[in-house]
Amino acid sequence: MKTDIIKTKLEEERNLLEGELSKLGKVDKTGDWEATPEEETTGPQADENDLFDKTEEYEERSSTLDSLEKRLANINKALLKIKNGNYGICEVCGKKIEEDRLEANPAALTCKEDMEKI
Repeated sequence: MKTDIIKTKLEEERNLLEGELSKLGKVDKTGDWEATPEEETTGPQADENDLFDKTEEYEERSSTLDSLEKRLANINKALLKIKNGNYGICEVCGKKIEEDRLEANPAALTCKEDMEKI
C-alpha cells in the first residue's frame, strides 16, 4: 500500500473540510466546531417568518457541520495512524483493511466485514 499517496489524499481532503467547516461555524474553546448563523436578522425589521427561517437554516448548518466534523476526525485519525505506522488495520478485528476499501475511503477505520460496527 502506498501510504504517501494516501497521506496526500487525506491532507487534501482535510484542507477542503476545514474550509467548509470555517464557512459554517467556528471552533469553540473546547476545540469543537460550533455552527454560526449565516446572518443575523433581529430587531424590529425581523418578522416571525424570518426568525423561523433563520432557526431552520441554523439547524441545517449545525447538522452539516456535525457530519463534516466527524469526517475530519476520521481523517485526522487516519493521518495519525500513518505517522505511527499502524494505518490500514481494522479497529474492530485487527485485520488488514482491504485496499479497495481504503482507496474508496482512505479514512476507513474498519474492514468491510466490520464497517457497520462503528
